Amino acid sequence: MTKDKKRKKTNKRPQADTRSGNGLHKRRSYTDFILLVYDILAVNFAYFLALWLRFDCRISDIERIYLTPWAKFAPIYTVLCIVVFYLLRLYKGLWRFASYSELAHVVIASGITAVLHTVVITLVFRRMPISYYMIGAVLQFVLVIGARFSYRFVLLMERNISKGSKRVMLIGAGSAGQMILRDINRLGKLDEKVVCVIDDNPSKWHRYIEGVPIVGGRDDILVNVEKYGVEKIYLAVPGATAGERRDLLNICKETDCELKNLPGLYQLASGEVRVSQMKNVSVEDLLGREPIRADMEDVFRFLSGKVVMVTGGGGSIGSELCRQIAAHNPKQLIIFDIYENNAYDIQLELREKYPDLDLVVMIGSVRDSRKLFEVFEDYRPQIVYHAAAHKHVPLMEDSPCEAIKNNAIGTYKTAYAAMVHGCERFVLISTDKAVNPTNIMGASKRLCEMVIQSFDTKIKAGQAQDIPQLFTHEGFENADRDGTGEVFRNVKTEFVAVRFGNVLGSNGSVIPIFKKQIEKGGPVTVTHPDIIRYFMTIPEAVSLVLLAGTYASGGEIFVLDMGSPVKIDTLARNLIKLSGYKPDVDIMVEYTGLRPGEKLYEEKLMAEEGLKKTDNELIHIGCPIPFDVDIFLSQLETLMMEAYSNNPDIRDFVADMISTYHPEQSGEKAQKDATYKKLVTE
Repeated sequence: MTKDKKRKKTNKRPQADTRSGNGLHKRRSYTDFILLVYDILAVNFAYFLALWLRFDCRISDIERIYLTPWAKFAPIYTVLCIVVFYLLRLYKGLWRFASYSELAHVVIASGITAVLHTVVITLVFRRMPISYYMIGAVLQFVLVIGARFSYRFVLLMERNISKGSKRVMLIGAGSAGQMILRDINRLGKLDEKVVCVIDDNPSKWHRYIEGVPIVGGRDDILVNVEKYGVEKIYLAVPGATAGERRDLLNICKETDCELKNLPGLYQLASGEVRVSQMKNVSVEDLLGREPIRADMEDVFRFLSGKVVMVTGGGGSIGSELCRQIAAHNPKQLIIFDIYENNAYDIQLELREKYPDLDLVVMIGSVRDSRKLFEVFEDYRPQIVYHAAAHKHVPLMEDSPCEAIKNNAIGTYKTAYAAMVHGCERFVLISTDKAVNPTNIMGASKRLCEMVIQSFDTKIKAGQAQDIPQLFTHEGFENADRDGTGEVFRNVKTEFVAVRFGNVLGSNGSVIPIFKKQIEKGGPVTVTHPDIIRYFMTIPEAVSLVLLAGTYASGGEIFVLDMGSPVKIDTLARNLIKLSGYKPDVDIMVEYTGLRPGEKLYEEKLMAEEGLKKTDNELIHIGCPIPFDVDIFLSQLETLMMEAYSNNPDIRDFVADMISTYHPEQSGEKAQKDATYKKLVTE
């Protein structure tokens, strides 16, 4: 192909775009010209009509002394109006989207021209009847604004009579509800129509908001859903407490309607309440528990200017830890993770949001002593949040040695590296599955807690040198390479653990599984109709972890009061309802039986641990269960060797070390546990 031909081919599209732009410009110019001609006729006709009305609607009765000044002033007034209208951009608006701003411009333009008309015709020609000035100004305003808002009015009427519009019930007749209603009316293309409003304030009942009736309170939701044929429900009560929101949603989920929720007050404060802010109602909203509201000032004062390391920093909890830490001026943030995709995602997010943050992202395993020693030697983190762990119960039942290698031994190696490199605080992320564990994952996390307690005991006794260093390959990572023991003098690392329940929205949460099953049309699988769990949100879990870093004095196990346990079966059925389906009708619920290592309930604390209060009434400290630290540490090295040799009987070794580990109580036997009978309430 020749250069000329290429050039011709390249130029084709711009020419087409130019023609298209010219065509659009011509249409806009034509519309503006029509509007200009209309205004010329309207402004003069308005004052002529005022004269006609003044003289009893008879043209023949209009006195010439008034008709002649009107006729002579008309050309002058026409020019004055066009100039004023142009300066106030009455020929530049997109009138299909006309709103208060455009209305204000028309009001101002009409006011200015009315004053000009009164002053000029009176001073130059003669004084006219008072009714002429008043009626003429009003008629001119009506004619000018009518032409400009009529298009939007026609569009609104078409939407209101559209048979395809989804009928919406709006809960909340306050500021947020009014903004949502106006936004729906403003966005002409939204295939939605608000047909009724619900509000618990009786003084608002039987009144109207934007032409839509307020039909009653929450007790009237079900009746009016049927009466008005409602298909969608918008919950616009951002100031409601978690309990109030839960009660409203529990009523709404009994309908077949799609539910949307305005998340919080911040949108209202910022004036950004839009339909686009409405989110799908989440299961978290149905839990009905207020989020933990801790005073985080001490936490962030503690973190400011420190070198902080997060292991497993790409995971659900780890990444949220990184977000909150990055927001509060650490000297340096080190993310350490074995899975590069997650680490890369949080790296991109933090670099975009905090360009001045000194961020280091390292790929490596907590099993690798040499890598850990290298990282601690190079960066000297002062605070470590240890979130790296295998957490999937059934998978760990199939690979028990991996749970021990990664969780127990990985925690030990990370803690040891932190201790000998001058780390100030080491915070372990634990789980309620560590309490009376019936699965190897829970048992491995209990081993992690015991590791932390052992380190704390030895350090406080001034015996840090007696903590054995576990090697899989001896060499570079040897802490006491010079043989003087100097590295173990003045060790002051404080070790604590944080224990919480299931985290909604995390990678291992059951909620994403349920959602995928619902999207496929079911069935939704629940292991047992009576299985219960404690739940919390990711921000709550992270707040607890951060608080543990400030409350710590060494050796504690921090526990969050997570409220009442929730039945997984109820959770699954609620999620089906929130998706607009009926459980066991549209989407079936199937029970598959307890999985290996799974029990019907989880406990927050072992019965013998007891609780101490902290400054936050929802955060407690479990008193550590005493055990022989020296025996435990000697057993741990044997356990490591058995794990790395992939001994199929690894559970027997774990059971010898953890008196509360009872793998035989998983499955059906757990149903007979007396504690469960006390926890479950029908």
